[in-house]
Amino acid sequence: MSATRTTLLSTAAAILLAACSPGEDTTPPMSEEELAIYRAEIEGKHAQRIERLTRPDGWLSLVGLHWLQPGLQRVGRAPDNDIVLATGPDHLATVQLQDGEVRIEPVEGSGAWHEPGADGVPARLRFNDGEASVQVIERGERFALRVRDAQAPTRTGFAGIERYDTDPGWRVQAEFVPHQPPRTLPIVDVTGQTTETPNPGTVRFAHGGKRYSLEALDEGDGRLFFVFADRSNAAETYGAGRMLYADPAVDGRTVVDFNLAYNPPCAFTEYSTCPLPPPENRLDVAVRAGEKRYRPEN
Repeated sequence: MSATRTTLLSTAAAILLAACSPGEDTTPPMSEEELAIYRAEIEGKHAQRIERLTRPDGWLSLVGLHWLQPGLQRVGRAPDNDIVLATGPDHLATVQLQDGEVRIEPVEGSGAWHEPGADGVPARLRFNDGEASVQVIERGERFALRVRDAQAPTRTGFAGIERYDTDPGWRVQAEFVPHQPPRTLPIVDVTGQTTETPNPGTVRFAHGGKRYSLEALDEGDGRLFFVFADRSNAAETYGAGRMLYADPAVDGRTVVDFNLAYNPPCAFTEYSTCPLPPPENRLDVAVRAGEKRYRPEN
C-alpha cells in the first residue's frame, strides 16, 4: 500500500472520528478507492493472523494440556508415566511441583533440551528434534504442562477460516469511558478458573440505531482487548464467543472494527484455556463480521 493511500484512509477516519458525537450511529463514508484500500488492509491483517496461527509453535500445534499435582511426576509417552503424552519419547522428563514452583528436567537419553527464555529461565523443553515441546503454564493457583507438536493433526489438517464479507458498517466509532478508580473484572476460562483481569474502561457505540457497550480488558500492551458474545454464536460463529483488539483511546475515542473479530484458540483445539465472555459483553445483536465458526470438515 502506498504512503499516499495509507494517509488518505487514516485522515478520513480521523476526521470522521472527531466529528462523531458519543453513541452516534455512523458508518464511515468511503469512496471506492478508500473501500478498496480498507478491504486490502483487512485481508492483510487476516493473512498475518493465519501466519501466526499456523506457525510450528502456534495454537494449532497443541496436542496436550496436563494439570500438575504437588510432588514429583514422570512425563513421557509410555503408559508407566504419571503424565502420559501423545507424542515424544517413552520417558521424556520429570516434573517437580513444590511450594508454588515448578522444575522440569529431561530424562537422560530422551534427546530433550531446555530452550532458554527471558532472563535465562527455561521457556520450554524441546524434543522430537525440536518439532515438539512441553511448557509450564500457570492458571490461577494451578500449573499445567502445555504440549505442542508441529505435526499435530489440527495443524497439518488446517482447513482455513471462513469469514463474512468485509463490511465497513461494522467498523464502529466508539466512546471510551475509563473506570475511575481502575478496577478488575473476573474472567472465567473454559477450565473453570477465574482470573481478576485489569478492566480499564467501557467502550460505547451504536449500530443499526441501537446502542451497545463492551468492557475492555488490558493484557499489558496498551491495546483494548475484548472477549464478546453475540447472537451469531453457535449457528454462524463460534459458540463460546470471539475476541477483538482495538487501539488505545485518544481523547476518549477509539475504533472497534468487528471485521477483525477472531476465533479463540478453543475453536480449533481442546487443549487451550480460553477466557469466556463476561456477562457485560454479551451483545443482543448478530455481529455478522469477522471470522465464522471453524469447520475442519470443510
